[in-house]
Amino acid sequence: MTIHLELEEGFGRAWHRFITRRASPTFEDAAVSLDEVRCSLLLLFRGTGGEAGVGVEAASPRELLVRRSLLQQVAGTCQQLPVAWFDADSLRLPPSLAVYPDAQLNRELYRWLALLAAHSQPLRHWAGDNQAWTLAVLQRYPLLRPRYERLVEALLPLRPDPAQLPPAEAVLERALRQALREPGSVLRLPRSERAPWPLPLWLYPPQQLAAPQRTELVDGDEQGRPTGDARNGIARKRGERTEQDPGRGGLLLFRLENLFSWSEHVELDRAGDDSEDLDAARVAEDLDHLSLSRQRQRRGGGLRLDLDLPAAEYDDLPLGEGIRLPEWDYRRQCLLPDHVCLQPMLPRDAAPAPLPDALAPIARRLRRQFEGLRQQPQWLRRQPQGSEPDLQAWLDFSVERRLGACAETGLFLERRQTRRDLACLLLADLSMSTDAHLDDRHRVIDLIGDSLLLFGEALQAVGDRFALYGFSSLRRHHVRLTQLKSFEERHGDAVRGRIRALRPGYYTRMGAAIRRATQLLLERGERQRLLLILTDGKPNDLDCYEGRYGIEDTRQAVLEARRAGVLPFCLTIDREAADYLPHLFGHQGYQMLHDPAQLPLRLPQLYRQLTRRRE
Repeated sequence: MTIHLELEEGFGRAWHRFITRRASPTFEDAAVSLDEVRCSLLLLFRGTGGEAGVGVEAASPRELLVRRSLLQQVAGTCQQLPVAWFDADSLRLPPSLAVYPDAQLNRELYRWLALLAAHSQPLRHWAGDNQAWTLAVLQRYPLLRPRYERLVEALLPLRPDPAQLPPAEAVLERALRQALREPGSVLRLPRSERAPWPLPLWLYPPQQLAAPQRTELVDGDEQGRPTGDARNGIARKRGERTEQDPGRGGLLLFRLENLFSWSEHVELDRAGDDSEDLDAARVAEDLDHLSLSRQRQRRGGGLRLDLDLPAAEYDDLPLGEGIRLPEWDYRRQCLLPDHVCLQPMLPRDAAPAPLPDALAPIARRLRRQFEGLRQQPQWLRRQPQGSEPDLQAWLDFSVERRLGACAETGLFLERRQTRRDLACLLLADLSMSTDAHLDDRHRVIDLIGDSLLLFGEALQAVGDRFALYGFSSLRRHHVRLTQLKSFEERHGDAVRGRIRALRPGYYTRMGAAIRRATQLLLERGERQRLLLILTDGKPNDLDCYEGRYGIEDTRQAVLEARRAGVLPFCLTIDREAADYLPHLFGHQGYQMLHDPAQLPLRLPQLYRQLTRRRE
């Protein structure tokens, strides 16, 4: 019996592979993955006019109500098809393209979609807008027309033959073919009961909720927040909101021998229980259409406590009542005044501590290197006395004397030991992601602590004024700025003890931390002001400070700092930093470390390079 079942299952798997391969309209041997071309597409999109805060992400398949062939119906394929779409936050492209039998054409198709999105506007009419955007691209870049025509001519033989379609669908297909060959020539598409086969050269409407979200029954920001690792998915789902019908309540009966499957929304009220549905994320991945309704009765969750913040007697020590700061809303294109509350804090129970023995040899080497910077005397120009004449001052004096203005100024050069006119503030990311382990013994927060310790030893040796702060956040009303060393404080065991007492915080509301750090630097009298930011990820928080909102606010804070005369520079260990840091800090305003273990040594070296550049 077992052998018979195994043979039957093996035959079924072979049949499934065969029929699926025969029914597939794609050419998997020539497939190009989005991950292979994501970086180049970002550069192309932003370089041709696309907004820098928009990212490139994978699109989930969607139902298009297309006519499927008999083989596709037997195989059960092509019920959902991936298409490209674009909204204010991201450009969503298929995870892989295998439209053409030639991989080069599939790669060219990715590039075309990025160009089209860079010249697109909010979609109002699918066919009309795509034709207008196509014309705009071809008029701006005439040399692209042969490439576009090559894509079109290679696509048309792969599309359904109008002669084999019903009359209404055939008319629609001919109109689409004409729109592809001659963009702008088709003003209105004929009506048809079925949608046309997907056009990979065009952008589709974005997937979004069909109705505004109703939140009046939700208590607090954490209602319904996933407790597991439910945020890892990258594909978006199509959704709608429905009203719950009170007259459809009842008992849902089933037979245990039935085959269970996830289905679409059914207007039947199933009473909820107090247990957590651990399969909710898996169900959401399987469904392509999510229907959300208002519940008449909230699920009993017992006593809800906000466990993110510790009790006051165990938390760090607050310094003052908090500081109100603005925040940039890119959707309104304005600063929201007093939108964020930043709370300065001191680490609790941070006893003075010496430098760890493991770091002592490295610290001695860094001190010798940085003491050399302080011991290098500088030539002071236009001095009343000196060891050598100042030729430029003598020349200026001679010219002025001939012109009648003979006021004598300093005419000598003097080599003198001076103190560098420089102030630096180091801002370290202390978000919960720093609790991640690098190996069996070390976490990211440990690496950051070692980096701060060595950085302090190096700057103490050179004599530059510096301050050390850490930051994390828990929504806009609680941005924590942990003071490790102020500008006025002397570097010593008290500072080392605070650094060694560091622990992971919460989230990364970077814009507020940068604005406060800029204020602290502007209070200094030094001519050169450097803001170093040490992070392991992109800006994010529990509220709307996610995705493009957080990116744009951080970018605006960086621009404000530069306009005020502060040089911001970011050092990161995030492997995906190249996707967003150029937009935040510019191509010359950040550095990415591929090996996090090099951070403690690399940070002082980076400071040395930056300060030499500004001398």
